[in-house]
Amino acid sequence: MTPQGETSLNARAEALQFVRFLALGGCAAAVNWLSRFPLERLMGFSAAVAMAYMIGMAVAFALFRRFVFPASDQPLERQVKFFILVNLAGIAQVWAVSMALVYYAFPAVGFISPLAEPLGHGIAIGVPTISSYFGHRLLTFQPS
Repeated sequence: MTPQGETSLNARAEALQFVRFLALGGCAAAVNWLSRFPLERLMGFSAAVAMAYMIGMAVAFALFRRFVFPASDQPLERQVKFFILVNLAGIAQVWAVSMALVYYAFPAVGFISPLAEPLGHGIAIGVPTISSYFGHRLLTFQPS
């Protein structure tokens, strides 16, 4: 195979991996977003956003490990440690964007509605997508 053909295959494999990451990350994001509603009956919005993120994170780890990065032969303990570290950056982004939208941006434009919290949280979940992909690809599930 020519170097150009090999490069093309690698690019295609990386693109397919990213598409799987987005699709399965979307499933985990849905779990994250939906789990906030029952959690909010037990705690405030801020704490529910953080707890929902952790639930979605557990789902994402299982899906990513099995279907997106199955070639990684890193020890499970290392994968879990780096998954948590990458997601600490993600949860900070999701929490900050959720709070900024719900408490500052939406009221500033006159959007005061029962939909503000679900919408703000939903938008915020998508914010760390790119940084999480590269963090997991390069750190969490890197091949040895």
